[in-house]
Amino acid sequence: MVNDGRSELLLLLLLVCRLTVGPVLAQVRHPLPVLWMMPVSSGQGGVNLTAGLGAAVTLALQDLKKQPPPLGNYDLQLQLLDSQCDPAKSLKALFDAMWAGPKYLMVFGGVCPGVTSLIARSLPALNLVQVSFAAASPSLANRKWYGNLFSTMPSDRAVNQATVKLLQRHHWTRVGIVTQETTRLSQMKKDLMRQLLKVEVQPVSTETVSEDVCSSLKRLKDLDVRIIIAQFEEDSVSEVFCCAYRLNLFGSRYQWMVVDGGTGGWRLGGHVSGCTTTSVLTAADGSIRLQIRPLSDTNTPGVSGRTAQNYQDAYLQQLIQEGAPLSALHAFAYDTVWVAASALAQVMEAVKHREKYSAKRNVTVSEDEVQKMLLEAVKKTQFEGVTGPVFFRNGERPTSIELIQFQGSSGVLVGEFSSETQQLRLRNHLLKFKGGGPARDQTLVRPQRRHVKLLQYSIVSSAAAVTIIIALMLLCFIIFHRKHWLLRSGSVSQDQLLLLGVLLSSSSVLVSGVDGASVSDGTFEILCSAGVWTLCVGHTVSFTVLLIRTWTLYSLCTVKLKQRSRSSRLLLWMLLMDVLVLTSWQILDPLRRVVLQHHVETDPSDQDVLVQPFSEHCGCSHMELWLTAVYGYRGPLLGLGCFLAWNIRSVQTDHPAVSGQRLALSMFAVTVFSGSGVLGSLLTSHNPPLQFCLSSVLILCCNICILIGLFGPTILHVRLNSSKLQPPCELQVEAAEEEDEEQLSRLNRQLKSRTSQLDAEIETITMQLSSESEILHHVPRSDHAELRSVSWNNEARADDRNPEKKLSSPEDVNAPELVQRRLSVQLPILHHSYLPVIGGVPSSSSSLFGSREAFVHHDAIVTTITSCPPGGHVTAEPIRRQQ
Repeated sequence: MVNDGRSELLLLLLLVCRLTVGPVLAQVRHPLPVLWMMPVSSGQGGVNLTAGLGAAVTLALQDLKKQPPPLGNYDLQLQLLDSQCDPAKSLKALFDAMWAGPKYLMVFGGVCPGVTSLIARSLPALNLVQVSFAAASPSLANRKWYGNLFSTMPSDRAVNQATVKLLQRHHWTRVGIVTQETTRLSQMKKDLMRQLLKVEVQPVSTETVSEDVCSSLKRLKDLDVRIIIAQFEEDSVSEVFCCAYRLNLFGSRYQWMVVDGGTGGWRLGGHVSGCTTTSVLTAADGSIRLQIRPLSDTNTPGVSGRTAQNYQDAYLQQLIQEGAPLSALHAFAYDTVWVAASALAQVMEAVKHREKYSAKRNVTVSEDEVQKMLLEAVKKTQFEGVTGPVFFRNGERPTSIELIQFQGSSGVLVGEFSSETQQLRLRNHLLKFKGGGPARDQTLVRPQRRHVKLLQYSIVSSAAAVTIIIALMLLCFIIFHRKHWLLRSGSVSQDQLLLLGVLLSSSSVLVSGVDGASVSDGTFEILCSAGVWTLCVGHTVSFTVLLIRTWTLYSLCTVKLKQRSRSSRLLLWMLLMDVLVLTSWQILDPLRRVVLQHHVETDPSDQDVLVQPFSEHCGCSHMELWLTAVYGYRGPLLGLGCFLAWNIRSVQTDHPAVSGQRLALSMFAVTVFSGSGVLGSLLTSHNPPLQFCLSSVLILCCNICILIGLFGPTILHVRLNSSKLQPPCELQVEAAEEEDEEQLSRLNRQLKSRTSQLDAEIETITMQLSSESEILHHVPRSDHAELRSVSWNNEARADDRNPEKKLSSPEDVNAPELVQRRLSVQLPILHHSYLPVIGGVPSSSSSLFGSREAFVHHDAIVTTITSCPPGGHVTAEPIRRQQ
């Protein structure tokens, strides 16, 4: 260790002597003192950092001496200061050097970011300009604070820009970052995070490691990170890939990008604990390294007269002579010496020219003016160096960032990024990926829309259309044959309502299966509302008509109801309930498009792809509440209908429309299909095609059962007996009811006509009585007696002439003649007193007043059910109802 320290000290003294003293001929040239600040050793094993750079700087100074004036007139003298990567020590060494002299105009170097940022902030106050051959930290991009700092090596921000462009090119939006714990790489990671957020790339995890790299990579694997950005120094890359191999973080599912901003190239392999060289190379295969181009790719000689290849050969020969290690920054240090020398020579020439040709004698240029002139000279620097074109934009040097992919055991240049034009150019024919294409940034979730296919919709819609056509044909048939006795009864209107319900419910099938992707949101909402309205109203109308018929037949069987039931009221109440619930639903919580995510499935063809099924259906915020309201009042009625249908299941009639067995089967079918439709829709909501097919089949089957069970026998009977327009003497419940109503209305009309006749007779009798009373008022008493006797005599003679009419004595007030006379006068009076109050005469009291026929019992033929034995046959016989 002592010998190594002495050799390093001796080498440092020789380097200082070479840079300060130089050959004897250099004393003739004008000296330009420059401070060279950088750490002499890395602090890790005592590696000499200046040894590999010293050969490049010496080569640059030698080439400067060969240049013609004005460069050949000046001797660049570098004063080396060991910064030790300590800002406080570096600042003290700078002040001591400036105090001791000579006057320094420029600072050369800048390897440590912490020291560079501190010195660069104080350069304007010290009237100094710094040119650096190390990459500038992204934190030094503020030109207001660091306007006197220039770097010939592209900044780390340019490398981050290239990384972001590569992510965008392959549409990677989800990455993980693993950064080594150093000052420069930490600042580089912060800048990368800012740039990723600008382009909406999500950094899933940012791991900072110091010793245990594998634990950080394990967290990335647990988070399913596929694109990994590694920011490590050159000597740590092998260890990173060793952990990646052990954790199986390599292959076609993963993509590694090593971003360190260096120029050293690939140094994989070697001895790594726990891994062989083959394992490290296997894990690194396919990874991409983003690095700054170390040398120019042209064979054109630069400002020094050397090409890039010529310079590299000379540099390597110099290293061999001095026995120094290779440095990754040697080419940039060579060009930095030329930047400093050309800027200083240009300023010195300008100062000499101003002092010599100024109008005023003995005029000297101030330090501030020299500093400004030097700053402008560095800004305007432009020449071709061994690293490519050298010029500055905002203190940074634009250059090209190389993308090198590790393939097999070597690196292949697969792309370039220009920091000046911000363009990424990839050589796709050289770029190779393990899986045949770029890795996915995460497990691919492929959305799969579940909808009713066109074939399914066509088949179901065709069945619904056939059902609608059949219902329309039946409706037209009923209207056309309305004179037939089977279709002329009171059930015709019910048949029409039943067919209307079938039409509405079948139409809902056509609306509910429309593909929501082909219509807008507004149209989809309209279709949702139309489907619910048509289905609910159609179901209500059909079910209510069946319930009315079932209840009517049940009432006739049990002899509990002999008058016609108020069927229209029940139907009206049901429709009002539907309108109330559906209108409230439409206003308070309207139906809209709802996307439902289903259980994720694995794609059988690609295990790295997950299929996310989703479907669109009609929904609202409180769907369960509204469904409960819609089906809440239907459930008890369906149960009542089934109860009634069970009791009339054995009733047999000659009329096919009121057959107990067919009504019972129809009611059971409606109940079963309704409950199955609701249950099936809820259970198959995750599968729209199955839900549509199941609910549509149940609706159509229900409608077909109604059409076949109730209308089929009637239509067949009408076709077979088309000539019979009058009903036979058999059970006709509706016909009997209509006859009662017609007879009642006929009797009421006769009563009104007779009432009018009686009014006229009463008026005539009243006028006669008035005239006779006036005559009697003017005749004497004797005349009264004579008139009375004459009257009685005339009556007696009249009775004598008609011996068949033997009158009773006048004292007999209950004689039939007097009773008849009193009735002819009193009955119209009673009729006028009570008839307007009761609103008519019931059928039991209807007769023709004012004649003897009013007391004669008339017979009306009515038809009713005489017996409904269980399992028996309903018979009909004409009976006489006394009126």
